[in-house]
Amino acid sequence: MASGKLSPRQKMINLMYLIFIAMIAMQMSKEVLSAFGYMNEKLTDNNITTTAKNSATLDNLATKASEQPEKYASLYETAKKVDGLSKTFSDYLESKKALFLEGQEDLKNYEAMDKNDFINEHFFNGDKYTPEGQEFLDNVNNYRTSIVSLIGEKNPLAANINKRFDTSDQDTEDGKQPWLKNRYEGFPLISTVTNLTSMQMDIKTTQSEIFGTLLGGQLESDVSMSNYRTILIPEKSAFFQGENFKGKIVLGRYDSSLKPEQVVVNGNEIKTIEDGGAVLNFPAGAVGEREIKGKFVFMENGKPVEIPISSTYAVIPKPNSAVISADKMNVVYRGVPNPMTISIPGVPDNLVSASGAGLSKAGGTGKYIMTPSTGNEVKISVTGKLPDGTSVSSSQSFRIKDIPSPNGTIRKQFGYVKMPSSSLENSTVGAELPDFDFDLKLNTTGFTIKVPGQGAVVVRGDRMDSSAQKAIAKAKRGDVIIIFDIKSSLIGNSSYKIKDASAVSIEIQ
Repeated sequence: MASGKLSPRQKMINLMYLIFIAMIAMQMSKEVLSAFGYMNEKLTDNNITTTAKNSATLDNLATKASEQPEKYASLYETAKKVDGLSKTFSDYLESKKALFLEGQEDLKNYEAMDKNDFINEHFFNGDKYTPEGQEFLDNVNNYRTSIVSLIGEKNPLAANINKRFDTSDQDTEDGKQPWLKNRYEGFPLISTVTNLTSMQMDIKTTQSEIFGTLLGGQLESDVSMSNYRTILIPEKSAFFQGENFKGKIVLGRYDSSLKPEQVVVNGNEIKTIEDGGAVLNFPAGAVGEREIKGKFVFMENGKPVEIPISSTYAVIPKPNSAVISADKMNVVYRGVPNPMTISIPGVPDNLVSASGAGLSKAGGTGKYIMTPSTGNEVKISVTGKLPDGTSVSSSQSFRIKDIPSPNGTIRKQFGYVKMPSSSLENSTVGAELPDFDFDLKLNTTGFTIKVPGQGAVVVRGDRMDSSAQKAIAKAKRGDVIIIFDIKSSLIGNSSYKIKDASAVSIEIQ
């Protein structure tokens, strides 16, 4: 700070000046750490909002696929694959965040999240990557290539997705640097967590863009004139003997500007036209399938153009019982929402009521959710009001079963597995229900591992801790290690107690 001989007073002043500069630097560093934390909070909130939006869009596609499978079934299948890939990758990133934040007493104290040792050791081994580092890089690359492969390289979104999840070497002042080192080596904990949350936001954005493109492309096709068709829209799906048929015949979509010159149905000219549709009102006829034939006549370039009408409707006798079916099977399972369809043929959904312990109305016509609790059986009662004002009621009982015991897994394999001890030390212990009708996700909360000649080690979580790794390291080739007492919880319903998973045997190679 100065040369030459200094007085004790000047030396003290200089020392205080250095301390002051250091304190400013520390304060700035703390402010930056807090800024990362606040940014992470905002990104997390945005992720929640976008997830809800994507879920609603996917539900909308599912509804459209069930209503118009020719148009939307293939789009829905693509959307489900995108959703599955995105959820798997986002859950993987969430598990990394949980691992990195483990041991942090206060998750809001961002100023204390300035260390980088754990992340450096987790991802890097000198100039090379650890298995976890390579796994992280592979997950990013696999998501990018899988999504682009799914939508096609020629899709306008492909370029943005490739750029959004680009892991190529990065340009720096010192030349090229590997992407993983450039983004994660030497950075404080909170910046890494924020980086992972930002990547989750990129996943949600990618989903939203693809869902929007799928729907937008089909809607653009829908408004094309080449897609106009005659469509019969009855007032209800079936009619009772003796009733009049009520409904409309429209061209493709409702359009009040469509004014036909003439509409003929079953030999009779229809005079009443509403919103581009011919309003029908005639005796439904006898029980069975009835035909509606005729034509729409429009004037085009001064000449009449005929569009044929050809459709059918069903006339059914009055029902005396309800139709109740479990969408999955003839039983309902405790701990999961069981989708059910409840209806009475010929009776509108708004005139049908159903009740039972654990039964609640879901979105969609005739859709319910059964969430059974105690007992071995549940009874569902259904009542409906017929068009003539009379009521019809029925009931049915369903057996209640518990979720079966899952299979314990190691690296997604169950039963008897062979692998080196080094691989076992870094493997994940899981629990799966391979033959269960519901797609349930289980989270491993703990297990016990027994190495021949060593005492049993109880582990919390789904990965080997240091004690387990030390025991595994003493195993010899040919030794059979057993993992048992595998405990798990049901994601989405942690209150339900899942039975212990079956044991896994590992022969050391």
